[in-house]
Amino acid sequence: MTKITFLSGEVLFTAIWFGIRIFTCMRRKKFDLKQELLLLLMYINLAVIIRMTFYPYEKINGHIQPLLFDPERIFPFKINLIPFVHITEYDSTHDTLLNIFGNVGMFVPSGIVLPIIYKKLNTFIKVTAVGALISLSIEILQLPFFTRTSDIDDLILNTLGCVIGYLIYSAVKKIIYALRNSIVHHTKKGDI
Repeated sequence: MTKITFLSGEVLFTAIWFGIRIFTCMRRKKFDLKQELLLLLMYINLAVIIRMTFYPYEKINGHIQPLLFDPERIFPFKINLIPFVHITEYDSTHDTLLNIFGNVGMFVPSGIVLPIIYKKLNTFIKVTAVGALISLSIEILQLPFFTRTSDIDDLILNTLGCVIGYLIYSAVKKIIYALRNSIVHHTKKGDI
């Protein structure tokens, strides 16, 4: 059995992230500090998602439990493809609500950050699709770890979180646009 600690998982993710960023900058032959700082928002967002989806929420003796990989225990995969059948099977109402709001809440930042960083992700459908793909990737990556369960509920709730994030982004963008137009309109009116 192989144990993957939270620290080693995050170090691996960080190494992959910075490797990709360095390769991208070398390929483009330019370094855009503003873009890289914006991309750090996505890095932080994904690092939090990795913590919450791969490593159990409960700590043991103050330590985050490791991710466990055992080739002999991979099959059968722990997977639920029936929506909302197990969503209330928790020890308490608190745990049920924590699961629901946690799965939604951790993806709200994705719905906000994605259209800010990637200008081509400028529609509801595109952001929702990318949020669903990120969540689906996580559910697939969880399959080999016998302590984790891939669940359609997580995919649905994560995607809903991304949708809520995008709606927040859109609302704020419209408010800013309206305020700017109002200021420009009043400025032009005052100059006459």
